[in-house]
Amino acid sequence: MTIDKFEKEYIDNFYKIVVEKQSHKKHTVLIVDDEDDNLQLLRRTLRKDYNILTATSGVEALNVVKEKAEEISLIISDYKMPVMTGTEFLEQAAKTRPEIVNMLLTGHSDLEIVTDAVNKCNLFQYIVKPFEPDALKLIIKNGIETYELSANNHLLVDSVKDLFYTTIKSISAALDARDAYTHGHSLRVTLYSLIMAEAMGIGEEGQELIETMGLLHDIGKIGIPDSILNKPGRLTEEEFEVIKTHPEQGKIILKDIKKLNSIAQWLACHHERWDGRGYPYHFKGEQIPFSARIVAIADTYDAMTSDRSYRKGLPHEVALGEIQKCSGSQFDPSCVAVFVKVQNTILAAKNDPDTYYEKYSRISKFFRSLRERSLQGTANSQQSGS
Repeated sequence: MTIDKFEKEYIDNFYKIVVEKQSHKKHTVLIVDDEDDNLQLLRRTLRKDYNILTATSGVEALNVVKEKAEEISLIISDYKMPVMTGTEFLEQAAKTRPEIVNMLLTGHSDLEIVTDAVNKCNLFQYIVKPFEPDALKLIIKNGIETYELSANNHLLVDSVKDLFYTTIKSISAALDARDAYTHGHSLRVTLYSLIMAEAMGIGEEGQELIETMGLLHDIGKIGIPDSILNKPGRLTEEEFEVIKTHPEQGKIILKDIKKLNSIAQWLACHHERWDGRGYPYHFKGEQIPFSARIVAIADTYDAMTSDRSYRKGLPHEVALGEIQKCSGSQFDPSCVAVFVKVQNTILAAKNDPDTYYEKYSRISKFFRSLRERSLQGTANSQQSGS
């Protein structure tokens, strides 16, 4: 089965499970109005079909959203309230959890108010008071269906991401386990690269890509014979030529996987040199992908500071000095400058990689968020059933 076919089957099965689960869920609606009569009317109209939360001001409602964001599917807010208007409240609430469907109650149809709300808080519907209960129920039903579609898509993205990252981490662990002398190498290279990337101000998406590249940068070693990979002494020239094929082999392995195509191009360049004397393509300077320049320094530092069968790892200060010596020849000078700047963090991470990886890893943060949402969802289901 091809990867694309597997992914399609995975998505189809996922949708069946999620849609069935959503159909049995009793959704929660937050009603916000400073007039108690309106609040109670809305509660009576909707309480049979939905779990109801209420607030009498935008400030109070924001606290409810912060505490119960994962429970809330839809918000109905009056526009005219003291201190904070309905639009101002919904704009803030949307930053907490964008999937929540927003509706605004107004005393009269005002195009300027509605346009402002649509632009600022992704307004699904505005409702003019007084309203017909049956008409309101239909509007709410449509809003809930919109929420379910959005929530399902987010769950699907998270689920595919979960599968994707779990596979990558498994491959990385298998690679390190195969090479007896580089246990934990891929994780450390990734960690040092992430520390540099954050110091450079690279955004979350860029850090995710660098992390994926770091974990997979040596995947081409799958094609290197064990007799060379685990040789206890120094390699011969012929054996080193075989080792030098691994960046290109890595590109070949990954290039047909849609989600890893760009990473395949980058990891093929992690042994290129700033002066053009690297391999396999002899790229020079700015020709080398920026992420590959970062990983090249991290990879070299870890190689120098790790023990081998024929030598002890170099002390941090010595390895740092070697990297500085190679600035402008082997390495991008701007990347070396960042490495020097974060050297204390690098050293601390070298001594405690697991703890620092949890801190810097975008993948680990994604898994933590997924676990927290799963636990929150379980708790919400138990509360709804009780």
